[in-house]
Amino acid sequence: MYLLENQGLIFEATEQPPPQRIACFTSLCPLRSGTILCGFQNGPTKNAATSTIRLCRSTDGGQSWQLLPARFETDWEGAAGSLSGAELVEVEPGRLLLFATWFDRRDPLRPLFDPVSEGILKSKQLLAVSNDDGNTWSDWREVPVGELKGCALTGPILRWADGTIAFPLESFKEYDDPHPGRHAAWLLVSRDGGQSFSPPMLVAQHPEHKVYYWDQRLCGGASLGEFTALFWTHDLAEQRDLTVHLRRGALVGERIIASGICATPIPGQIAAPARLDDGRLLAFVVDRGRPGTMTLWCSHDGGETWPASERFVVYTHDERAAITQGREQIDFKQYWEDMGKWSFGHPAIRSLGGGRVLLAWYAGVPDCMSLHWARVRINSR
Repeated sequence: MYLLENQGLIFEATEQPPPQRIACFTSLCPLRSGTILCGFQNGPTKNAATSTIRLCRSTDGGQSWQLLPARFETDWEGAAGSLSGAELVEVEPGRLLLFATWFDRRDPLRPLFDPVSEGILKSKQLLAVSNDDGNTWSDWREVPVGELKGCALTGPILRWADGTIAFPLESFKEYDDPHPGRHAAWLLVSRDGGQSFSPPMLVAQHPEHKVYYWDQRLCGGASLGEFTALFWTHDLAEQRDLTVHLRRGALVGERIIASGICATPIPGQIAAPARLDDGRLLAFVVDRGRPGTMTLWCSHDGGETWPASERFVVYTHDERAAITQGREQIDFKQYWEDMGKWSFGHPAIRSLGGGRVLLAWYAGVPDCMSLHWARVRINSR
């Protein structure tokens, strides 16, 4: 059913100086010209106080990649910061939007996550514009998130055929907030090419805040406004990750109408969906079992079933980081520490048409992580 046509590296970290040897948090954006862009975080460590974002470009379907010279300002309104995210969308031919999350680094010794309050650094959601296929970029401007706090970009920007785009993010709590965390997944919707955005629209939140729907990844459906969302799902009470959860929904006017959130049989954390031209739904999933894997799953019925017999392991990883947490009895604070140590993951998937998909992820050793790609053809049954 699956044919691994080719694979390689987008960004070879071993060839970089020490401040640039950690590449992670990968994104992909095919353009109408045939060019493909890849965005990622780059720095001396994951989520470093000096982390920035970089872009690579392929003009041959992902076979080869070149690092673009564009550099992005990490200060915001005079305050030192770091960048993460680097998600792109083409709103018109050659006109691109780049979204990133800025974290406040005025105190460079503060980690991203506070193990005492369990909050994250103050953040802003930023947007830059390119009118030349990503060669040059405007200054950043802020994307408003209303009253939400502890926010971060969570995945690819959705775009439907009528030009509507949706920017996915999650909210939690800020670093010094003593109150309990209240996690939620949201969309900000723009119908004017990124000039303005709607107030946050809720995608997922547990009514009793006992389950977190982390790192939402969405893909568009067959009709305008339709989407499928997949979630890394963590049960606080049971102190373990659940299987990947799924929700189907649609934008209807200024609100989201959605089905219930349901469990899939897919083990793992972040799961990136893609819809093929024939309607099959794919999920590219990172699973941190032993060994760690990056695996493709396929559903022929819109996500109702995911046959284990049709899963395809794209990549197997030997995790060498000093990880403390397993699958059960997870200490939430230590789990956050582990997230900063993991040396592979963050799946990205984009359909290339004709049953082909391009996949990307980061992988390496704790002090040197590169960006990998693979092109897979999915045949019919």
